[in-house]
Amino acid sequence: MKKYIFVLDAIRLLAMLMDGKKVEGVLYMDEYGKPTFKPYFRKAPKHRPKNELVHQLENGWVKESSEKYKLYIGVYKKLGLARILSIIDRETKEAKSALFDKELIESI
Repeated sequence: MKKYIFVLDAIRLLAMLMDGKKVEGVLYMDEYGKPTFKPYFRKAPKHRPKNELVHQLENGWVKESSEKYKLYIGVYKKLGLARILSIIDRETKEAKSALFDKELIESI
């Protein structure tokens, strides 16, 4: 017994199969009761470059991506609010000076 499966966008699908690529999709019964295969034409994921470490802080880091500078500070809650705020201020000043130094080095 032979069954025919209808393939949507068959030319593009055959080209992918001839290139040796896997084809994912869905097999379903269409409104006329015929088995139909609809392939997923997914795009390849974009790989973004890693963030570059500008400066390692005592409790975090400063990194540079293609569009932003990122500052991360991790402080334990058990230190108390006053010490936490002073640590955040100190780390922020250090991050500012590291960015300023980086800009000076790049301009030379």
